[in-house]
Amino acid sequence: MKKCVLATIFTALLSANVQADTVGLYLGGQVWQSDATGTFGERNSLVDFNLKKEQQINYFVAIEHPVPFLPNFRISSTALDTTGKATLTQAFSFNDETFAAGDKVSASFNVSYIDYTLYYELFDNDKFSFDLGLGARDFNGDVTVTGPTVTLGDCDPSVPDNPCTLPTTSYTPVEKIKTDEVEPMLYVATNMSLPLTGLSVFGQGDFSFIGDHSLYDYQIGLSYDLVDSMMVDFNVTLGYRAVKMDLADVNNLYTELEFKGVFFGVIAHF
Repeated sequence: MKKCVLATIFTALLSANVQADTVGLYLGGQVWQSDATGTFGERNSLVDFNLKKEQQINYFVAIEHPVPFLPNFRISSTALDTTGKATLTQAFSFNDETFAAGDKVSASFNVSYIDYTLYYELFDNDKFSFDLGLGARDFNGDVTVTGPTVTLGDCDPSVPDNPCTLPTTSYTPVEKIKTDEVEPMLYVATNMSLPLTGLSVFGQGDFSFIGDHSLYDYQIGLSYDLVDSMMVDFNVTLGYRAVKMDLADVNNLYTELEFKGVFFGVIAHF
């Protein structure tokens, strides 16, 4: 059924009437204050690490052209980097390491992805635009869990008359899971100009509900025409972005995470 839906969308895209009349290059970037909530770990063993709010930097490049039946191309990069800590209420397994109940563990979530998107402008005029396309989200990065330092040996200076018959050693348990996965995505974007203001309202989203994964990545906001000339258009944007990542068995990693918050951005159109 899902294959039939994707095939129908793809056929509609190929039959779309491309509205652009010149070749255009778009360059854009965002500074995003993302607040992370949720859990991650292994199957049936997910932990809330109280992930911190962090500032992320994201960017994109897009090329649009007037050639009928050929899609426009967009590539964007998003980083989701944050850290957190938790005191375990029960034993927690992560990859090949088991952490005991009561351990104070720290987590580092360093996952990025690049979206490669082919899309068509189904509508495009001075007042309203609507884009629809298909893309591939290429995940990269890793998730790391670090436990408390463990001391080995029978030398305990707190116990009277306890001789040190063996040398003591210590180690810090660390486990890492790579996030290398490619996920198909549906891309939707729209923009509506507000009369006599230089402002426009925009929305954009990437969605995937295939297999055991559930992903969405959407943003809504306002854009202001700071420069509008024959050579270049330059806009500033302000909006809200949310990314939901429910992943199942990505190299034995399971996540139920959401990143959301306010962003400020710029877009240049040549």
